Formats: sequence, structure tokens, C-alpha cells
Amino acid sequence: MPSLSRRTRTDREVAEEQLSPGATRSVATRGRDRAEEPDPDRTCFEVDRDRILHSKAFRRLKHKTQVFMVPDGDHYVTRLTHALQVTQVARALAVGLGLNEPLAEAIALGHDVGHSPFGHTGEDALSPYFDGGWHHAAQSVRIYDALDPANLTWEVRDGIRAHTWRIEPPPATPEAHCVRFADRIAYLSHDAQDAVRAGILRPGEFPASALGAFGPPGGRWIGEMIRAVLDYSPAAGSVAMRPDCFGIMGELRGFMFERVYTAARHQDEHDAAVRVIRRLVDYHLEHPHTVPVTYRDNDADVVTQVADYVAGMTDRFALNAYEKLFGERPAALNGRVE
Repeated sequence: MPSLSRRTRTDREVAEEQLSPGATRSVATRGRDRAEEPDPDRTCFEVDRDRILHSKAFRRLKHKTQVFMVPDGDHYVTRLTHALQVTQVARALAVGLGLNEPLAEAIALGHDVGHSPFGHTGEDALSPYFDGGWHHAAQSVRIYDALDPANLTWEVRDGIRAHTWRIEPPPATPEAHCVRFADRIAYLSHDAQDAVRAGILRPGEFPASALGAFGPPGGRWIGEMIRAVLDYSPAAGSVAMRPDCFGIMGELRGFMFERVYTAARHQDEHDAAVRVIRRLVDYHLEHPHTVPVTYRDNDADVVTQVADYVAGMTDRFALNAYEKLFGERPAALNGRVE
């Protein structure tokens, strides 16, 4: 017998029949906006995963903020490493529950590509320009629809659209619900470690419930929360977390928002980042011809075109553009954690 065998797309689609009854099958996809010939080797969700992974928007995440803006240290999580960590957790959940791993992987890789410079601060900066506000999840979908067109399947687009818990309606596939949990599991774990690394928190300062269940910040946190989903979901009949662990995760999230994400010590950085983004937007609204043709959706209104361009900037590109246009660089964004 040969040591290797050739597995075509058809072979992979047949193998999906062994997944859990509730898993999403690639042969049952709702399809793409523009019809295209199926790939001979990869399922439609594997194609989407690869398109996202090789996109320019994904590459830009390496220079976009996760929590700490323009840090000096090399080991802080960036939006790119966050996306990779979410993908690992989502794959672990999907495999452990017999779901479609490539679908979960594609959603996880693409879930944050719409983030502006300086993390969630960009949503505060850009929202006043739009009725109903501006949200990175919708921008992530827009990138692959119009700016870096990838003709993704409906299921991947839907999962990216609703990867955050506050978006309604919720995503339609269990794989996307894996990404919802994976996003929260990943950011709570690595942001806690970054907060300790930055000297903002000490290991023993985290909620007693989290320390008792998971130990000090580290890899065990991820493993315990993954198992709490894998152990509970089959009986629950959906992707869900054991209630006691879900409560601890909620308490930990509230703690992180109070002590790290929205702490007063970050206000200067937040205000400076908002100022940078809004001044860049206002400048390009006054000079719309300066928006590069290569990153302009000519079918969109001018405000959307400008927001597309500014939101697509990395932190360092935005700061360099700001300094070039206005002759200054905000001191609060010079990088202070090591």
C-alpha cells in the first residue's frame, strides 16, 4: 500500500458526512454572491480560509493594536497574533465538537480585519461620521466584499459579521459560535498576560474566582475554558459553556474592562488616538482626491471612501501620515510599555 493518498475536494466533502449532525457541510453552503467553479482540491470553506490568510487586509493586522498602543516591547499581542490565537481556539472547539474546522478557521482568521488603527478606539473615533455608528465587524465584511474582494461564502461572511456577542441577529452556524467563544477566551487570556507584562496588574490581583478555577494568568486559562465548552455543549445541544465557568469568564471580563481596557490611565492614549483618526478623516474629506485609487470604492459616498482608507491604516502608517500632514506626533502615542 502506498504511504500517501490523494484527497480531492470530493473526498473531503464525503469526509464531512462523519461530522456531528449539526455541523455545517460545505456542500450545503448558501453559496457566493458571484458564481464560480468549485476548486478541484479544496472545499469552499478551505478556499475562503486561504483567500483570507493571503489577503493584504490580514497582513496589515501585524501593525494594529490589540490593547496596548505602539508598545516598545516585542512580546505584546498585536491584532494579528490575536487573530491567530482565536483561530487556534476556534479550531480546537470545532474539532472537539465534530464541527467543520475549515469554516471555523476561515471566520476566525477574518473576524478582525476591519479594525481601525489603535484597536477599539477607532470605533469611538469613526462612529460620529455615520448614522448608527461604525463597527469593525461590518467593516471586516465590507473589506472582503468591496475593498479586497474575495467573494467569500455566505457562511463565512455571516460568521465574521456576527463574531461579537452584541451583534444581532446572531450567526447562523455553530462554527461561528465557536469563534464567538474563541474570541473571548483568547483575548481574556492574552490580554491578562499583557497587563501583567506591562506592570498594570500583578498575577494575584485577578478575581479570586478566576484564580481558583484557572490558576495565575497563563496557558491553563485557555485550556480550562475550552474544556468548559467541549464538556457542556453536547448536553446543551448547542455551542455553550458550563454555567459556572461562563460566570467566571463574565466576572473576569468585567474586571479587565475596569482595570485595563477602560482604565483612566489609558485616557490620554485614547484621546490622542481619537484625535489622530478624526484629523486624518477630516483632512481627507476636505481633500478626497488624496485617497489612493487602489483603496477606493468608487461606488461609495465620500465619507465611506475616506473611512475605508483611514480605518485600513496600520498604527504606524496613521502616525506617520499624521506627522507628515500636521507636523507633530502625539506624545501619548510614542510607546511607553516595554
